[in-house]
Amino acid sequence: MTCRRAWIALLIFLAVIINYMDRIALSVAAKPIVAEFGFSPVEMGYLFSGFLWTYVVCLIPLGMLVEKIGAKRMVGGGIAVWSAATAATAAMGSFGSILGARLVMGASEATTFPACGRVIRDWFPERERGLVTTLFNGGSSAGPALGAIITAALVSSFDWRTAFLFLGAVGFVWLVAWLVWYGPPEKVRWLPAAEKAKILSERNGKGEDAAKQYPPPSSLGYLLAQRSIWGLVITQACLVYTAYLFLTWLPTYLQSTRELSTMNTGYLTAIPYLVTMIFGLVIARLSDRMLSSAEIQAGRRRNFIAAMAALSLLILLAPVVSGLWQLLVVLTLVLTGSTTGAGLNFTLASDLLRNPRDVSRVIAITAFGGNLFGLIAPIITGYVVSGTGGYTWAFRIAAALLLCGLVATLVMTRKPIKPEHA
Repeated sequence: MTCRRAWIALLIFLAVIINYMDRIALSVAAKPIVAEFGFSPVEMGYLFSGFLWTYVVCLIPLGMLVEKIGAKRMVGGGIAVWSAATAATAAMGSFGSILGARLVMGASEATTFPACGRVIRDWFPERERGLVTTLFNGGSSAGPALGAIITAALVSSFDWRTAFLFLGAVGFVWLVAWLVWYGPPEKVRWLPAAEKAKILSERNGKGEDAAKQYPPPSSLGYLLAQRSIWGLVITQACLVYTAYLFLTWLPTYLQSTRELSTMNTGYLTAIPYLVTMIFGLVIARLSDRMLSSAEIQAGRRRNFIAAMAALSLLILLAPVVSGLWQLLVVLTLVLTGSTTGAGLNFTLASDLLRNPRDVSRVIAITAFGGNLFGLIAPIITGYVVSGTGGYTWAFRIAAALLLCGLVATLVMTRKPIKPEHA
């Protein structure tokens, strides 16, 4: 049996890597940008979060369009626009113009998670989804790691504008590969017949009839009336708040508290993200292997998510550890909990859904909740740092939300989400 479907996993993993490389670039290049324009911490907080404003607004509408437009065009069009916006940032010369480029980038990045959620449901058997979804979401760890190193190297060797031009070009290279190779498993010619049969028979549970006709997608109103949907949304919001606090402020935090150069900041930002990706894949694989098909469909993956939220509570130790390497260990464990938990939460959404045609919409709704809190994380942190002169209270706010997420996933995601139309 071949495993050519791994190429699809690799493609969507790389898409998220590029997505997050572009997101973190501004954070790593913040020092020379502040030096050039004189932006305050509050202004930088708004710039860090700017792309999330349009991202959040566009998530649900674009998620509802996936069934009509198709994943191939949705993802391809999105990366073309956001890569162009990233490259265009290099030409900007004011707060307003940089913010404008970030807004365009955010709107187009909203295509990725809803469309790729459907790709995973279509391409991978039920008991592979935890690993593949966490690999896909692991791009949110690998992307900042690679983005931090590449951006720091380009800023140190050239300037911050060169870094944005390079990152924009990378997206168009990926786009060529996507347009050449991607298609539904039923239609691509490069997939062997035996592997195609396995995918079609096991993607909705072993022995599922590949030819089964599913009802139309459920309406937004119906989905929002489901208690489990709100459990997914609240959990995602609480986990992603911490993830975005680090994504936007970690380089600045290391520079201001440890007096690091831009290049050293890039290296030390990368370490927690790279280790997090490895830990996350191991944990996701365990969730696939330890749970039976019946337990997966009953939503028992929620226990792994709760454990990840509990692990992230170690964020309370960040202000009190003294050594740099001790701090990196704490940050790595916190990132492992928040990003792996968020990835598994997407998998839980797919586990609970009984109609595959609802996947894109529910992933979009869940991502909306996460990114709504991700949007406010850098802004709140900017005000807290400006008002208190430190990061302790910023970390305490994140810990309180993590505790809420832990409770939400255990209490609110216990019922499968049935189709609206029988």
